[in-house]
Amino acid sequence: MSTIKVKDGTEIFYKDWGPKDAQPIVFHHGWPLSADDWDNQMLFFLGEGYRVIAHDRRGHGRSSQTDEGNEMDTYAADVAELADALDLKKAVHIGHSTGGGEVAHYVARAKPGRVAKAVLIGAVPPIMLKTDANPGGLPIEVFDGFRAALVANRAQFYYDVPAGPFYGFNRPGAAVSQGVIDNWWRQGMAGGAKAHYDCIKAFSETDFTEDLKAIEVPTLVMHGDDDQIVPYADSAPLSAKLLRNGELKTYAGFPHGMCTTHADVINADLLAFIRS
Repeated sequence: MSTIKVKDGTEIFYKDWGPKDAQPIVFHHGWPLSADDWDNQMLFFLGEGYRVIAHDRRGHGRSSQTDEGNEMDTYAADVAELADALDLKKAVHIGHSTGGGEVAHYVARAKPGRVAKAVLIGAVPPIMLKTDANPGGLPIEVFDGFRAALVANRAQFYYDVPAGPFYGFNRPGAAVSQGVIDNWWRQGMAGGAKAHYDCIKAFSETDFTEDLKAIEVPTLVMHGDDDQIVPYADSAPLSAKLLRNGELKTYAGFPHGMCTTHADVINADLLAFIRS
């Protein structure tokens, strides 16, 4: 099992497949999942000749079940240490949901030459929480509800989310996949409850506005307009406007988990952006 030990002793698990001299694509997963959520994309881009890398965020998957450092500054620092350890150059960083926030926070701080492009998919920036400066955001009670559900019965909560809003399986006529639901549950339950609890604050209350403004590399923002987890109107269009070199692609009717439910469409668009 491939891991690195970062400066505070946390072990970060990662996958690193493909030719080491090929352009690297680094995938950043959402809450409360793991690198396994990117299996489809990793196999696709491996087949296209790329080097594909995905890590389990601290407290998630096979990485250490941390009780500290479960916030964006440390998440981005962990990515920086991984990029240094693997000596990644001109990498494309792709993040979904919370992972999109991690990408924005890392890319805004990355060493010169490390990053070529970035992609934010159904991502949490600029900020999810409703504030005076962000009146279109979600009220704190939504995230308090997440925390309460996690504490009360994490196993049931991690079934209800994928069975309902995450993949749009609660929509009329949806093609529900029990395997997809079970795989989401499996990934979630592999992580640590404390880290997942802390991460709710990280993904909902972190303001990525200055990160987005600082990013210079070409950045693709992809979002489904039927996203029930990260509402479209208060995220993707706002992020695209803040980016210096941003492009927005909106997917009619697609859910939050569109990398799974519509992998063929997403993979094709990712490939076109990376090759452009």
